[in-house]
Amino acid sequence: MSRPTRVSLFVTCIVDQLWPSIGVSTVAVLRGVGCEVRFDPRQTCCGQPAFNTGYRDDARALARRFITILEESDADAIVSPSGSCSAMLKHYPELFDDAEWRDRAAAVAARTHELSDFLVNRLGVEDVGASFAGRVGWHDACHALRDLRLRAEPRRLLARVRGLELVELANADGCCGFGGTFAVKQPHISVAIADDKIDAIERAAVDVVASADASCLMQLGGRLSRRGSPVRALHLAELLAARA
Repeated sequence: MSRPTRVSLFVTCIVDQLWPSIGVSTVAVLRGVGCEVRFDPRQTCCGQPAFNTGYRDDARALARRFITILEESDADAIVSPSGSCSAMLKHYPELFDDAEWRDRAAAVAARTHELSDFLVNRLGVEDVGASFAGRVGWHDACHALRDLRLRAEPRRLLARVRGLELVELANADGCCGFGGTFAVKQPHISVAIADDKIDAIERAAVDVVASADASCLMQLGGRLSRRGSPVRALHLAELLAARA
């Protein structure tokens, strides 16, 4: 299997603005497996919030800009520490009736990978040299699991982290309740869904709940904090970059 070495980092809005350590960890992991990481600071929102809320014209405008920026990179792959944002780029062709733009969108989508997908399926890497002492429960984020069909990949990576005990959570594939604007428009339902997850996490007696999407982790981490739980929320990239 040929190993691409030039990677364009698609950092995502939430990571850039609210959880930058995920981006730093992603770069560390990619460099650790031999990739040259490039980052274009012109990237902004991929258009997912507008797309999910039905504002297709706004999503299309953001997609055109994002496609144009990514086309300028000669990287072998576009890698993101987010299943939901990676999935959005896979949906880009749906936004365009124009054949030229649809083809350009499809070309960008084909180069795009969520982090665990890139490591396991593209590079053939499972052991990144990480070490972390603790019990970790994995939350399957909806877009990564249902849209990108990624389930085994993060588990295979975590299973190779030295000192980490991977615990399979009850309801691991259940929604966390965030759902983007859903959490704002339906806060009581959102919290009720989150609490089902939190109950399962606390019953498992884990030290950390991990996932591949910062949005899910913000939802779960915020709720854990409000309930006074000692369980931490950490991104997959942070665990893979750990050297305990």
